[in-house]
Amino acid sequence: MFIFVNTKFFERKIFVCFVEFVLQKPSTFTSVIVEFFQRLLFFGKTVIMFLRRENFRNRKVRNLNFMKQELMDAIQETPVIAAVKDDDGLQNALQNENIRVVFILYGDICNISTLVQRIHAAGKFAIVHVDLIAGLASKEVAVDFIRSQTEADGIISTRQSFIRRAKELGLAAILRVFLLDSISLESLGKMPANLPDCLDILPGTMPKILRRVCADAKVPVLTGGLIADKEDVMAALDAGATAISTTNQAVWNM
Repeated sequence: MFIFVNTKFFERKIFVCFVEFVLQKPSTFTSVIVEFFQRLLFFGKTVIMFLRRENFRNRKVRNLNFMKQELMDAIQETPVIAAVKDDDGLQNALQNENIRVVFILYGDICNISTLVQRIHAAGKFAIVHVDLIAGLASKEVAVDFIRSQTEADGIISTRQSFIRRAKELGLAAILRVFLLDSISLESLGKMPANLPDCLDILPGTMPKILRRVCADAKVPVLTGGLIADKEDVMAALDAGATAISTTNQAVWNM
């Protein structure tokens, strides 16, 4: 869906705001200009958030492949992803303007739809870690449930069968892999190149290994786990990761 903005309306609104500042403020002209542009910046951010929310409200009439591409673009443009494991973390992620993608690491079959709706209402993308949702089966029907009962943009799972089913249903599919030893590292090379849309490598504090994975991977590589500060973030990105996910809220603003 395309949203057309009435530019003349915004031009008149900006002009009226400016005149009101000049006429009503007893301060100097310079301070008036500064405050005017501060409010103009806030106004611009409000317009952007409105457009994002409208895009999510009209997602049902949009092509799934187009939505998936929008998600991938958001991950590349904003390389820090908020992973949330409780309601407090979710609320903070929704209020954070730096966050565009949210990984849901908690919930159950009764509230997962509501959690996704809250994320979309804030103009952000919602990815559900299906392995962590209480009440879901360990079979592919769990992915069907997420597709039919929520409006999630995609899933995370350690199960390749879940990833395969998600792609069949048009969901973004992120395969999470725990690199515990050389065997798990070698198993990445045996994976079909087009199976996941992204790899999610844990832990995220192994830049040498991560660089090797990124060099061989045919899809974007995400990483997370044990990310503690800006140094960890930069090391992961320098190693070739497209983005990092973390529950550490201090990292969300980096």
